[in-house]
Amino acid sequence: MISLDKVFSYIDSAFEAHLEETRAFIRQPSISADGTGIQEMAALVASRVCELGGEAEVIPTAGHPVVYGHVDVGAPSTLLVYGMYDVQPVLGESWRVPPFSGEIVDLDGFGPCMVSRGIMNSKGPLAGFFNAMQSLRETAGTLPANLKFVVEGEEELGSRNLPSFVRAHKTLLEADGCFFPFYSQDLTGKVVMYLGVKGLVFMELVARGGSWGGPTTRDVHGMNAVWFHSPAWSLTQALSTMLSQDQKHILIEELDDMVAPPSAEDMALLERLASSFDETTQMKDYEVERFKYNLRGVDLLRQFLYRPSLNINGLVSGHHEEGMKTVLPHEARAKIDVRLVPDMKPEEVVRQVRRHLDRRGFEHIELRVQSGYPWSKSSVSDAANAPMLKTYQELGYEPEIWPLVSGAAPFYLFTQELNMPIAMGGLGHGGRQHSPNEYATVEGMRQFEKSAAAYVVHFANHFAQRGAS
Repeated sequence: MISLDKVFSYIDSAFEAHLEETRAFIRQPSISADGTGIQEMAALVASRVCELGGEAEVIPTAGHPVVYGHVDVGAPSTLLVYGMYDVQPVLGESWRVPPFSGEIVDLDGFGPCMVSRGIMNSKGPLAGFFNAMQSLRETAGTLPANLKFVVEGEEELGSRNLPSFVRAHKTLLEADGCFFPFYSQDLTGKVVMYLGVKGLVFMELVARGGSWGGPTTRDVHGMNAVWFHSPAWSLTQALSTMLSQDQKHILIEELDDMVAPPSAEDMALLERLASSFDETTQMKDYEVERFKYNLRGVDLLRQFLYRPSLNINGLVSGHHEEGMKTVLPHEARAKIDVRLVPDMKPEEVVRQVRRHLDRRGFEHIELRVQSGYPWSKSSVSDAANAPMLKTYQELGYEPEIWPLVSGAAPFYLFTQELNMPIAMGGLGHGGRQHSPNEYATVEGMRQFEKSAAAYVVHFANHFAQRGAS
């Protein structure tokens, strides 16, 4: 019988050393967009698996490698831990400390926080999980469950090569449940528990001069805009046909026909969620002043969680540095994404976007699919999430349960391809992911380690009790 009190005491006593272990993760850049530090970070993740008494491989893919590891302690249950070791770029951002320094600073309202790229999303929780498992080994002499790890280096690129990896290693990845370590407390300290994720299609639209008009090989003098077509105007006009002027309605035909309404179970979750959902916390967290919809409560939550979104991530064309340069660009690019809800399928979304462009005379605009995967949803009572709920409750928190999170992650690979439930979470608070000054509170990092240790114990107990019955 593992004493969690003993484990928690050990975490407290070793926490300064654990912060250094986390800093080792954070200080190693691992930017998937350009490959900076990817190989070194993969090796570092593999070394942490080995430190737990396990074995690990850095397995090549067509892109960045996947770290696979396993720690077999002869336990009756096995937990597969999914993680990501890649982070977003920092180019052009203004940080109060160097973005890969792992420095601790006092942030207003939060106290001591580690500020660094990846501390929230999500190398910080991954490092904390390793710290928690090491604490279990030190206090109990072993782990309560066998562990397997699949940690990818392309999550920020849409997990391009993870599907082929999973399909090629299904037997290797067999487990009783899956866990994604993540800080899950909001600005107020409330625990938010997500049961699923939206899917994603990430595309690039490219308008280039050609037989339809416009310069074909180079930007030309801007005076020629009077008699030559502009790829930049063509692209922006195409984009303007996809979303209503008030930005509330996607105008791509047939997209709405794919969307399934929330189930009765999900509507019950939304009703319960609405009683504790605080809209002002969301606005404060993301530093915005209003929602685009004049909705409240269940109606706002249903719009957020069960409607797809169409977002422009970036637009590039012509001269965009300081100063003047009058040119007619020969090329314009837009990076866009569609977030998918039940029952949308990525390939059907791509087909409808292409058809929408062609119907409006934009056949010359190239559509490049960068990545795509469907939504995924688990149940609060399944073998992965029931121990998560128990963990929160035993640590004194009654979580706010969300049927979905509006973000995307490749959880479908576990729920659909590997046929296992997945839970995400853990205590701790962080924020500003994908933004400058990404942070996590130091105390939250400590509490995360305790919750991760407790989760693995409760996960193992869940199967022990089921076997005894």
